[in-house]
Amino acid sequence: MTLTLDVSAVPPKPAGAGRYIVELAKRLPSVMDDVQLMSRRGDDERWRAWSPASHVVPRVPSSRPGRLLYEAVAVAHTSLMRRSDVWHSPHYTMPHGATSPVVVTVHDMTFFTNPEWHERRKVDFFRHAIQYATREAAVILTVSEFTARQLRDLCPTERPVVVAPLGVDLERFSLESSDDSVSAYDLQRNFVLYVGTLEPRKGVDVLLRAFEEIAQDDPTVELWLAGQRGWGVDDVEEQIARHPFAERIRQLGFVDDAELPRLYRSARVVAYPSRGEGFGLPVLEALACGAPVVTTRDSVMAEVAGEAATLSTAGDAVDLAAGLQSLLQLDDAQRGAVRTVGHARAATFTWDRMLEQHLVAYEMAHQLR
Repeated sequence: MTLTLDVSAVPPKPAGAGRYIVELAKRLPSVMDDVQLMSRRGDDERWRAWSPASHVVPRVPSSRPGRLLYEAVAVAHTSLMRRSDVWHSPHYTMPHGATSPVVVTVHDMTFFTNPEWHERRKVDFFRHAIQYATREAAVILTVSEFTARQLRDLCPTERPVVVAPLGVDLERFSLESSDDSVSAYDLQRNFVLYVGTLEPRKGVDVLLRAFEEIAQDDPTVELWLAGQRGWGVDDVEEQIARHPFAERIRQLGFVDDAELPRLYRSARVVAYPSRGEGFGLPVLEALACGAPVVTTRDSVMAEVAGEAATLSTAGDAVDLAAGLQSLLQLDDAQRGAVRTVGHARAATFTWDRMLEQHLVAYEMAHQLR
């Protein structure tokens, strides 16, 4: 089977859905004879480094409008499409008029459930893209049961839906590592860690209000925010600037792959108060590293964490502060128990399991060729 994976939507610093695509591209050549990666022009070098056994084809325009137009209009008529037994579009959209069966990954349904969490210009576009995929794709992939349920409710489809939960690299995100001493950060400090893009749906505004509550009682605790600037970040930055404990808030920006597990292992608590996600990968990574985690109840993050995390109500700063406080007060024995339970939970989510479910989806699609 010849599979083409469209990797053109992955930004220079992958996170979330981008990380999923990278991990998939790395593993596909180990289980498939012929893997083609369609990348943006000039972006082929990093994909050859990540997936050296794949055939990288740098055809897609580098600009976002150009990329989307190329996918919608041109891809269906290319030799790359003709050579493909199955085409995988891993980020909501798919080629129009495709002549090979297409598998589409839908990460979340928040463009329907909570359009206010997104830039207005993206909402209509991605709503139409998801609706088109539910009509025209051979198979739909989702990264969680939570998203699969919402998809069936909001965009009923006759297409098969395959759930492929994301995974975690347990060698990298581990309980202990000998290289933590070389960190660029002072990991001996008493800090609450947030990892994720800074944008409205992530609940950073709620975390900042909760931090005000716990900082009043603990003069040593700090809040470290690790992640890239997203859209709508101005309000959060203004909130930080006028925060009564602004001197104890550190904005780390994008954290590289080597540093991220060290931060998780050293954090007193990892807070992920997102209002809604397709999966919530930082929760899984933090649990794998043994960190006490507070995240949002009635969400996909609660589905991922199971009994291994403390849950708070989305948007409720008082509830979040209580959860943070309870974990900050754990003694060594209690923290040890939390580490064990969290790591065991994370170990049930692997990238190999994710890959297996993709192979199921590809075979379903291939049978339609």
